[in-house]
Amino acid sequence: MRPMAQIAMVMNLDKCIGCHTCSVTCKQTWTNRRGMEYVWFNNVETRPGQGYPRRYEDQEKWRGGWELNRRGALKLKAGGRLHKLAGIFSNPKLPEIKDYYEPWTYDYRNLTDAPLGDDYPVARPVSSLDGKPMKIGWSSNWDDNLAGAPAYGDLDPMVERTRQQASEKVKFAFEQTFMFYLPRICEHCLNPSCVASCPSGAMYKRAEDGIVLVDQDQCRGWRMCVTGCPYKKVYFNHATGKAEKCTLCYPRIEVGLPTVCSETCVGRLRYLGVILYDADRVTAAASVREEKDLYEAQLGVFLDPEDPAVRQACERAGIPHDWIEAARRSPVHALISRYRVALPLHPEYRTMPMVWYIPPLSPVVDALTGTGHDGEDALNLFGAIDTLRIPLEYLAEMFTAGDTGPVRASLDKLAAMRSHMRALNLGDVPDPAIASAVGMRPHEIEEMYRLLAIAKYEERYVIPTAAVGDARRLEESALPAGCSLDYDGGPGMGGDGPFGQDSGRRQLPLVSVENFHLLRKRQTSDHADDA
Repeated sequence: MRPMAQIAMVMNLDKCIGCHTCSVTCKQTWTNRRGMEYVWFNNVETRPGQGYPRRYEDQEKWRGGWELNRRGALKLKAGGRLHKLAGIFSNPKLPEIKDYYEPWTYDYRNLTDAPLGDDYPVARPVSSLDGKPMKIGWSSNWDDNLAGAPAYGDLDPMVERTRQQASEKVKFAFEQTFMFYLPRICEHCLNPSCVASCPSGAMYKRAEDGIVLVDQDQCRGWRMCVTGCPYKKVYFNHATGKAEKCTLCYPRIEVGLPTVCSETCVGRLRYLGVILYDADRVTAAASVREEKDLYEAQLGVFLDPEDPAVRQACERAGIPHDWIEAARRSPVHALISRYRVALPLHPEYRTMPMVWYIPPLSPVVDALTGTGHDGEDALNLFGAIDTLRIPLEYLAEMFTAGDTGPVRASLDKLAAMRSHMRALNLGDVPDPAIASAVGMRPHEIEEMYRLLAIAKYEERYVIPTAAVGDARRLEESALPAGCSLDYDGGPGMGGDGPFGQDSGRRQLPLVSVENFHLLRKRQTSDHADDA
C-alpha cells in the first residue's frame, strides 16, 4: 500500500441553475488577460449539447485519454513517445479556435461617436483576437438552455451513443425534451493523460494534494497536452506560447479556502474534501478490460480513513495528521464511497477523474407532478426513474461508461431521501422499508440529507490548512506552475525566447502566502472589525 492524499470535488447537479456565476468569477480570477480570451477554466454546459469545445467527447476524433493495447496495458490514444517524437514539429490533433469559439466584444464607441444621420448606429461585433469585424457563429455556451437543440442536439456525442443502444430514447420535440446543467473544470485525475503526453515534463501532478499543474518555465508549447486531455481542459495561451489549465485555486486551498468557483456558487452545489487513495492500485484500476467496470475499479483505489491500518499507513507515508482527520470528515469521501451517490465523468477515458457528479433527479419529480401524481411519493419515484424523459442510458454514457446500474442506484437513493424527509417534515413516521429498499438505514438517509441540503460552509468545504512554512515551500515550488499573469513585469511580459514567447524568462518575486492567510481571515470572519 502506498497511500496518498488528493483534494477532490463533488458537484450536485440537482442544484445547478445554470447561472454561470462560477464561470465568470473564475474568468475574472484566472483567465481575464491577453492570450486567454477564449479560455474558460470553468464552464457550464447544457445537456444535451455539444459542449465546449464542440464535441470534445468524441475521442475517435480528438484522441484524448488512454486505451488498452493488445497486451492489456495502458497506452495514450494519441500515440506513445516514438509517435510523438516523429511528429514533434507538426501540429498535434487538437481543436481549433472555431471549435472553442472566437471571442468578441462590441464596437460600443460607434454608438456614441457616430455622426447624426437618418439611421440608428449599432455596436457591431469585433474579434477580441484581431480587432476585426466578425460574424458570431458559436460560443462556449451556445447550447445554453437547449438553444437550437432541435437543429444541433443530434451532434451531441452522448446522444449518438445513447441512440445506438436505446434507439429513439432521446428526442428533441419540445414536449419530450430534457435538460440539465453540467459545470466542468479540470478533473485533476489520478492517472492524467495530459501529464503523460507532455514531452518537456512541464505538466505534473503535485504529490502534496494531487493538483495537476503546468510549470511555465518548463513548458515549450508543444500542445500535446491539449490533445492528451480527453476533457479538453488544457489550453494554449497564444500570447505566451505556453499551456495553461485550472489550478484548483491552489493558493486558496493551501490556506483552507475553497476554490473561487465553489466560493461563489449560487446553488451551493460544490463540495471539497480530501480523498485517501492507494497509488499502487491506480494503474491496475485504470487497466481493467471492461469499461463498465472502471467505476467500481476506481472506488477500489480509495482508502477508508476510518480504518486504523489505513491511518497508520498514511502516517508512515508522511501524510500530515490534519489531512488524515480531514479525510475522515470529508464530504467528498462520504458522497463517493459511503453513500455512493456521486459518479465520475467519463471513466472510460481511464484517467481516474477526481471531480465527481451527483446525477440530477429533479426532472423526475417535475415530470411526475405534471401528470397529477405525487412527485415525492417513493413508489411513484422508483417507478418513474426508468421512464423519465432524461434517459438512464444518457446519464450512464456520461458517468459510468454506459452501465445504468450505478446511475439507477444513485437516483434511487436520492428518491428515497426525498420521500423519507418529506414524511419527517410533515410529522409522519417514515416507512423504514424506503431506506432498506436502497440499502441504507434511516439515520444514514438523514445524514445524507443534511450534507446535500443544509450543510454549512465548513461541512461542504473540509480543506486542511497548510502551515505558513509548508505553504511557502509549496508556493516556491509550484507558483511558476500556475497560470502566468499579464501584469507589468510579470509572466507573459518578458519577450520571446528560443522556444516561443516568454520561454526562459527570469525568476520573478513570489506572491506572499501571508496574503492568502489574511484573505481567509477576512473572508470567513463574522464581523467586519475582526477582519
